[in-house]
Amino acid sequence: MKTIAITALFVLIAIVVNVDADEPLWNGLRVKWGRDATTHFLAQPRTITEAEDAGYERIGPSTCGGTTAYNGLAYATDNDPSLTLLYDVRGKIAGIQAGVLRSLFDTTGYPSQNIRPPFVLDGQENNRYVITAYFTDPSKICTEGRTDEQFDEEGTGDNLWIQIGEDPSTLMAIPKQQADIQPPWEMGGCVPTMGRHYWYNQTVDMDCDNFFPVFLMYNEGMLTGFGWAFVTEIQSNFLEYPGFGFLGAFMATVPSCLQTRGILSSMHIYMTDDPWNNYC
Repeated sequence: MKTIAITALFVLIAIVVNVDADEPLWNGLRVKWGRDATTHFLAQPRTITEAEDAGYERIGPSTCGGTTAYNGLAYATDNDPSLTLLYDVRGKIAGIQAGVLRSLFDTTGYPSQNIRPPFVLDGQENNRYVITAYFTDPSKICTEGRTDEQFDEEGTGDNLWIQIGEDPSTLMAIPKQQADIQPPWEMGGCVPTMGRHYWYNQTVDMDCDNFFPVFLMYNEGMLTGFGWAFVTEIQSNFLEYPGFGFLGAFMATVPSCLQTRGILSSMHIYMTDDPWNNYC
C-alpha cells in the first residue's frame, strides 16, 4: 500500500508541475490591496468584450493610436480615471494607466513639473494627466495586437514597460527577474500578499515633488506586480491610503517629506490571479 501511495503522490506532483508549466506566469490582473479578499484584489477584465460586459466605457479616442500620448484603447468605469485599462487593436489587455484630473492639479499642483513625464497630458481633451504602464510591446499595440494564441500563451503580458516620455517610444523596461534589478531601484520591505517592494531613487531628505510614482513587487525572484504611489489625496475606490507609520514596512528609505505632505494614494497592481499567496 505504501508503494502505491508514493507512486500516486509522484504522479500527482507530475500533473501539478505540468499544469503549472503550461500556465503563463502572469495569469491574471487584479488591483487594490486589502485584508479582505472579497472587497479587495479586484479582478480586472483582460479583453474589451469583458470590459464592456462589466460596464467599462471607452474614455479615449475611438481608434487605437488616436492619440500621441499613449498606445491603446482606454477604458474606465464609474468615471474614475485612476484605474484606466488599455487594450490593443485586437481587444486584448495591453497596459494600465492612472489618471489625475486637471481640476485636481489646479487645486493641489500634483503632479509636479518634476514628474511630468512620466505623467503626461492625455493628448485628446487634455483634461487629465496620465501615467502609463504596458504589458506588451508598445510599438505593436495599435498595429498588430495579440492573437488569441499569443494571449493564451503569454497571459496578461510578457514584459513590463513604464512610459517615461511624452510619447510611447520613451520607455523604462522593468526587469522580469529580481536578480537583474539595478540601482537606483532600492529594495524595500517584504509584505505577504504583496511581495518584495522596490522603490526608485529615494533619499531621506529628498523633495517629494521628485517622488517617482512607481514601485515594483517581486515574488520568488520574479516580477509579479507593481504599483502607483501618488503624493497627494485622490479619491477612488481603487486606491489605498497607507499612513506614514506604515511606510517603513514597504520602504528601506522613507523620505521625511512624506510625513508632512498629507495622504499618500497608492494602488497595488497584480499580474497574477492569486496575489494572496504572495510571500516574497
